[in-house]
Amino acid sequence: MRVEEIVDLFDQLNTLDEHTRVDAKTASEVSTSVMETICAYSNEPGLGGGYLLLGIKECEDPTDHKYCVVGIDDPDKIQRDIADGCATRFNKVIRPECVVGTLEGKTVIGVFIQEAQPGDKPIFFKKVGIPKGAFRRIGSTNQHCTDDDLAVLYQDGKIKSYDDTILSNATFDDLEYEAIAEYRRIRSKIDPDAEELRLQDRGLLESLNCLQQFEGKLRPNVAGMLLFGSRKALRKYFPMMRIDYIRVPGRVWVEDPDHPFETIEMRDSLFRMMPRGQTAIMDDIPRAFSFTSDNIQRQEAPRIPPRVIREALVNAVMHRSYRINGPIQVIRFANRLEIRNPGHSLKSIDRLGEPGSKTRNPIIANILHETKYAENKGSGIRVMQRLMEEANLSPPSFDSDREDDQFTATFLMHHFLDKHDVAWLAHFSDAGLTDDEARILIHARELGSVNNSICRYYTRLDTLATSGILRKLRDLGLLEQHSRGSATYYTPTVRLLHPETKKVGTSDEKPHEKQLTLSEIRNELEPSAKPTYKPTTHYLPTLPTNLTGLPANLQEIIENLGQRNPPALVQNIITELCRIRAFTADELAEILDRNKSYVFRTYLAPLIRDGVLEYTIPDNIHHPNQAYKATKRGGTI
Repeated sequence: MRVEEIVDLFDQLNTLDEHTRVDAKTASEVSTSVMETICAYSNEPGLGGGYLLLGIKECEDPTDHKYCVVGIDDPDKIQRDIADGCATRFNKVIRPECVVGTLEGKTVIGVFIQEAQPGDKPIFFKKVGIPKGAFRRIGSTNQHCTDDDLAVLYQDGKIKSYDDTILSNATFDDLEYEAIAEYRRIRSKIDPDAEELRLQDRGLLESLNCLQQFEGKLRPNVAGMLLFGSRKALRKYFPMMRIDYIRVPGRVWVEDPDHPFETIEMRDSLFRMMPRGQTAIMDDIPRAFSFTSDNIQRQEAPRIPPRVIREALVNAVMHRSYRINGPIQVIRFANRLEIRNPGHSLKSIDRLGEPGSKTRNPIIANILHETKYAENKGSGIRVMQRLMEEANLSPPSFDSDREDDQFTATFLMHHFLDKHDVAWLAHFSDAGLTDDEARILIHARELGSVNNSICRYYTRLDTLATSGILRKLRDLGLLEQHSRGSATYYTPTVRLLHPETKKVGTSDEKPHEKQLTLSEIRNELEPSAKPTYKPTTHYLPTLPTNLTGLPANLQEIIENLGQRNPPALVQNIITELCRIRAFTADELAEILDRNKSYVFRTYLAPLIRDGVLEYTIPDNIHHPNQAYKATKRGGTI
């Protein structure tokens, strides 16, 4: 590593929204966070290592620059501590490259960590052990390794994949002849001369590595049971291994014991269940009608192409974690289809669609590849994206949640730039939006957020150019920038969602009303309170300056709120506030001086359930800008 690289890396951090191979730390001392990043860079397959910039922190006001230079007082000590930690704290010795440089007249340190050799992985903290002591670099964050991650990191066969685990109590009789026959039928269509087709059933399954010798008897492994098991055996060994197709009325998931969701549960071997699942989904997808010039009859076609559903379903079956007792859920909302499968993606979301596939179930994946269900080349994501684009539909959205260990694919049944979109975009005609920028804004409106990876799909530009587009939309007041760790994402502002709302100072502003920040609202309610945070610059709905309509004693009640008030009293306060305008959970938590999660669980959720409050964005209840407004129901103080 050279001194000149430090300046270049710092510029990259401030130019790009996020960086997989560069991380910044204040590093007044060598913290656990620094060592975790070193571990993650050493482990991540194919990344080629990564860089640390020490003496850098995130700016308090990231409008101009995301990162600022703070410097390091004792660079020699920091370098010694890093070298000592790399030599003693891990199971393998790591040799970092450290360089001291200067930025803005302050001393900083650049550190390069080489990716470990496959035979040396996983690198982990000796005192903690594995899996919790090992880390991977997922996007621009460090993540604890799971058992599935370790299977990816081990390259020398030290551990087996879960689908290669022998079921010691199962026998060949637990498998179903019809499922084996279905494999033969499909395989013979693809390759009639396939060698394994000449074998008897036991020999065929042995050749597929689905039957193995254990204590002198042939036993099915996990892959063999999932692919060829009888329903009785599957219920015994994998009671939650099924596909649940759930129809939800409307666009929001709301638990209602009096009106349960309509659910179809499909439990079968994978070869028999995948076609059943696709049929159930396609039968329920809305169909579009059209007439062609050479055909006077009406043509019908599903709103979502069948190949997209097939690819998504196969992807869920092939890549899900079978260690987790939970079904694949296919949820049909009024405006979208969500496919949720247990197990996070072993491939970074940013790299989905790139050539190459990482699978936690290699035996299942290989058999699905031989039967042409899957390509095993990472092409399924690209196929879904291409087909949705050709159908002029919103591109699929993918989310990998490592904390909940779940992967979700979302397919909107929404045509881009229809007449409603054009009318909505007309509010921003003075912004000079390009077609790509318009699509980005529509995506943010529909799904509640957008990031650099999604924008690269729309624009076909590199990360740097896409970052510039996102910053432009942020500066126009249409998107709001957020950081999650060192990752960056953007959410729609109120101005974008409700373009009829006017900003303070415009000619349309009513003389008796003005836009108030949360700080100003609280000052109205509690004149003696001194705000301890910077007022927000979001676009908020108008609020009367004198808070007319509030009960005279509401201000006094809020001022005297303790921590053990009856929930009904606090719920009444929230209801009265939400009669004036919509409030977010963060705002209410700030006003009431309570924890946000506690406010939602104890007060907001019951009020929503009872119909006293309602969502301002009912299509996406988890929207980052979600707020709550009062309905006509509810009592008063």
